[in-house]
Amino acid sequence: MELELKKACLDAYETGGELVLTQEETAETIVPDYCPDIARIIVTDGKVYIHSRELRDGKAEVSGTVRVTVLYTPDGAGGIRSLEFAMPFTAESDGRGLPGCTCLCAETEVEFLESRMLNPRKIFTHCKLVTRLTGYQKIQAAFCTDVEAEDSLCVEKQQEQQHAIFLTQIAEKDFTFTEEMNLSPGRDGAVELLDSQVCGCVTETKIVGNKLILKGVFTVTLLYRTADGKYCSTSGELPFSQIMEVEGAGEDGLVSLQLQLTGADLQIDGDDPEGRQIAVTLYLHATALLREARELTLLHDLYSTAYETAYEAAPLNLTSLYDTMTRRQTVREVLEIGVLAESILSLAAVCGPVSVSREGETALLRTSVTIRALYLDEGGVPLAAERSVDVSCQVELPEDCRVTARALCPEDVQGSLGDRGIEVRFPVDFRVEAVSQVKRVCIASAKLDAEKTRDTSGAPSLVLRCLGRQESAWDMAKAYNTTIAAILAANQLEAETEIPREKLLLIPRKRASFS
Repeated sequence: MELELKKACLDAYETGGELVLTQEETAETIVPDYCPDIARIIVTDGKVYIHSRELRDGKAEVSGTVRVTVLYTPDGAGGIRSLEFAMPFTAESDGRGLPGCTCLCAETEVEFLESRMLNPRKIFTHCKLVTRLTGYQKIQAAFCTDVEAEDSLCVEKQQEQQHAIFLTQIAEKDFTFTEEMNLSPGRDGAVELLDSQVCGCVTETKIVGNKLILKGVFTVTLLYRTADGKYCSTSGELPFSQIMEVEGAGEDGLVSLQLQLTGADLQIDGDDPEGRQIAVTLYLHATALLREARELTLLHDLYSTAYETAYEAAPLNLTSLYDTMTRRQTVREVLEIGVLAESILSLAAVCGPVSVSREGETALLRTSVTIRALYLDEGGVPLAAERSVDVSCQVELPEDCRVTARALCPEDVQGSLGDRGIEVRFPVDFRVEAVSQVKRVCIASAKLDAEKTRDTSGAPSLVLRCLGRQESAWDMAKAYNTTIAAILAANQLEAETEIPREKLLLIPRKRASFS
């Protein structure tokens, strides 16, 4: 006869696949008629904007543009001019990469970007991109929690309490952020924006009812030209808040949020004659991963002391630990420039991918940070210097957990002119995600043969022995066709925790009576 098992089922998501795609893009760009001829390229910068991400039958496709800004010295004149153009890209995986996935998260970064002059009216740009894809698939975590049987069947059961964390919801939203950025008092106004950087950081998330409230700050850095031909850089912080719909989410849920720029428009406000107000419009895509912690009861084992029983067990993979943390490292370096500098125009630090190596419970995180400085030499000629430095930090995490991390520079790079060059100072934040999984065995089905009693003839009614080093009271009771309650009673013990390992125990066999 089939034993009546109580079952539970939870809907969730799990990672169905992770891919890294690399590609190269090239472009030849004609200098527009309204721009002067190029005498020398100073520096090239690129910003990635993802416009669409699609997932169909296990195949992922991500498309977007790299917005390239080339700063150059014009032919026959001094100063800095800016040339902007877009390089479209599409990253595709094969149809076997993300099978069964229904949701896609994607990040694309510039690994290498360089422009060179073909002639004063044409440049060649070479770009290497890295796209990281994570696909999520829907699952039903089904498991047995208990068994119900009549007392006459003498069924013993072993249940296990397990802490588990489930990814229960993935929410996405596109939104637009518009704000005015005011140049600080005392600064000259802008007549031309030459370059910009935007960095977004989420500082707070909170679930209230069916709403996810997120707050953060956009740090905007500008390089611009003033009316009298000077070049200045400035930065400002623009706070933001957004609300996302997250139906059925618990207010104590864990939120992991990914914020991506899909476009940006920064212009000098035409209504401000002094050029001190910058109209900032940002287009963004937010992806929120919501996790909930649950305490589960699993039916781990069962047997009958009276009848022959058989069961089938199934493995159950559960996330037992999910943790996020931020570790900050402060970097101080010197960019040796080899010339006397008059002033620093702009500084930037771009973090590369993070590698993780493990030694016991210590995880070592490493990233390469590219530091770039734009400055004027003593003759007022604009020059650029670049250097890569390695930055690392250690975190203590359980040995069996999987660690992923990304690094970013969330604040402005500070710099000053020194005897050896440009001294720079900036923080690097390692944002770490640690996930640990456990595999548990859970009863999937069970049968009891009520026509076939267990044969205990010839077996002694009493056994005297110690509990083994790796043996549990359940193991002992099951092996000798008895119960834990019978062992406790025979040894005048009240609880399983009181069973000694160094003393002999009386193990009575339980004999069922049949009418």
